[in-house]
Amino acid sequence: MSDRSNFGHDTTTDQVLEGIDLTEARALVTGATAGLGVETARTLAAHGAAVTLTARNMARGEEVAAHIRETTGNQAVDVMELELGSLASIRAFTDNYLAHHDSLNILVNNAGIMACSEGRTADGFELQFGTNHLGHFLMTNRLLPALLAGAPSRVVALSSRAHHMSPVDFDDLDFSRRGYNKWVAYGQSKTANILFAVALDARLRDRGVRVYAVHPGVIETELGRHMDEEDRALINARAEQIGNWTLKSTAAGAATSVYAATAPELEGQGGVYLEDCGVAPIENESTSHGVRAYALELSTAERLWEVSEQLVGESFSA
Repeated sequence: MSDRSNFGHDTTTDQVLEGIDLTEARALVTGATAGLGVETARTLAAHGAAVTLTARNMARGEEVAAHIRETTGNQAVDVMELELGSLASIRAFTDNYLAHHDSLNILVNNAGIMACSEGRTADGFELQFGTNHLGHFLMTNRLLPALLAGAPSRVVALSSRAHHMSPVDFDDLDFSRRGYNKWVAYGQSKTANILFAVALDARLRDRGVRVYAVHPGVIETELGRHMDEEDRALINARAEQIGNWTLKSTAAGAATSVYAATAPELEGQGGVYLEDCGVAPIENESTSHGVRAYALELSTAERLWEVSEQLVGESFSA
């Protein structure tokens, strides 16, 4: 295995997986029909993993799966339908997955929406919190039998440095009392992703399942499809102010997810936030790096867990 001590901003997925054999692993990547999801699934398959992609658009999902099979030579790539904004869809998907797969070693919760106009999921939740957090919360918990059967296994939750924008506001999760702000809503959902990783890792680490939250970096993908010119101007101004928001390639953007899912040097760690293929420090002031302390508080994570169970209408003993 090559030197892994110099991983950073521009490290790619293939560099992360150099020398790593995943032929005995089964992986699941949500939102794997574009951008980081495609690259994450591709590189896991290229190194031998059996990979399931999830897609809202099955035709698009089949195209991606076929391309991955063709380019990697790995035929163990399939696609299943999932809409994270619908609890019914999540339940149908998890029942279907467990009916066909006994175990799961790598779960990458990659799917998400960003900075969209105010809206509600099929079940009435604020759209970004409902999709980015509650959807993955329910799905992951319902897949725990497979993750435990596949232990040692890992769960990767895609968060974002946007979690700096907002903690979880338990008094107004759905913006019914305050005016809707799409960036604050996005930030809240990304903080929730980290808190879920903290709570889930605390529950499962003694049973062989470790959980990580990651910031992929700034990448031009379809995640930004809801952004308008004003949003882009705001981001450009913020980048100039911070000075180090250099765009990443898709291969570099997906690298931290793949690192979290496979890196041997993370053995024995979990419930942490990663950026640039490394564990990020707690940082409560800087806007250019690090994780806010409020996103790692176990008591807050446990509170969010309880609220999330109430909202989805299911309790999980793990």
